Amino acid sequence: MGANQTQNYIPFLKNKNIAVVGNQTSVIFKESGYIHLVDSLLKREIKIKKVFAPEHGFRGKADAGEIVKDGIDQITGLPIVSLYGNHKKPKADDLKEIDVIVFDIQDVGARFYTYISSLHYIMEAAAENDVIVLVLDRPNPNGHYIDGPILEKEYQSFVGMHPVPIVHGLTIGEYAKMINGEKWLKNDIQADLEVIKIKNYNREMNYNLPIKPSPNLPNDQAINLYTSLCFFEGTNVNAGRGTNQQFQIFGSPFLNHNHFDYSYTPVSNPGAKYPKHENEVCYGKDLTQHKNLSQINLEWLIEAYKNTSDQNDFFNDFFNKLAGNKTLQEQIKTGLSAEEVKATWKEGLENYKKMRAQYLLYD
Repeated sequence: MGANQTQNYIPFLKNKNIAVVGNQTSVIFKESGYIHLVDSLLKREIKIKKVFAPEHGFRGKADAGEIVKDGIDQITGLPIVSLYGNHKKPKADDLKEIDVIVFDIQDVGARFYTYISSLHYIMEAAAENDVIVLVLDRPNPNGHYIDGPILEKEYQSFVGMHPVPIVHGLTIGEYAKMINGEKWLKNDIQADLEVIKIKNYNREMNYNLPIKPSPNLPNDQAINLYTSLCFFEGTNVNAGRGTNQQFQIFGSPFLNHNHFDYSYTPVSNPGAKYPKHENEVCYGKDLTQHKNLSQINLEWLIEAYKNTSDQNDFFNDFFNKLAGNKTLQEQIKTGLSAEEVKATWKEGLENYKKMRAQYLLYD
């Protein structure tokens, strides 16, 4: 972890006013376990003035999409400023007297995972207010492949801000370099950016996340399947929210139970207070034992669409934002196979890989 390379950033932070963008994954690993980055910095007498909290909150307990409120961290007494809801970008007052923003969050390498959108707004606000951004890099558990359609500009949203594929194949430090280098910030501004690299890392390494990055990504299987099953968030199919197999199963009351022999019933739980199809029997698939993916699987989405009794309402308004275009929905409705759909991604992916190459920090 970049956070573990304390010798490379602690001297730089001395005698400066610091804000930290972090959550429950922002830790320094030790032989005896780990210590939260904020606790470690405070012990080293680094002057942390505030914490910025992304989606799911500073301690990582909020549901997806749930409003995260400002407050005071009960453990450290530091003020917490939410970067979710209506306040996704720090204001000038939030950065008053701040010299450096330390960004340290575990990402999962998917365009629609909102931590990279928070990174964008942090970098933009920092550039506008002459604040340095220091990214402590972390491995990408889905960094071993690149796949998906390139996001089209008219479908920009907080679940997709940049013209990249769904699985972008970058660490969050590399992604920050790309945001800067491609001048994706407002008015082509660039942040004063420093990245603390991960020691002895390459993207083919199998990285097991010791702390779940958000409430509904509980294990490595969910993180690997997330890039394929998140499409169901834009449909009438439940992707395991309201169970203990989030993003490892999918199902719906509308799916044909003669075709799908697996069933489950979503209920309210700490990671999903109001899950889709709550207390209804859902028919679908159990993917908890599925082999590790090295590409996006579209076959499950297509299979569900073909075997629903509710095709007219299968897709909702969120789907095109997740896909980054309107084309994917149209392709599925017209009956294209997964292979035929993926063939239309090829040129965009080749161009993206050429652009991405200049920002790589690791093999």
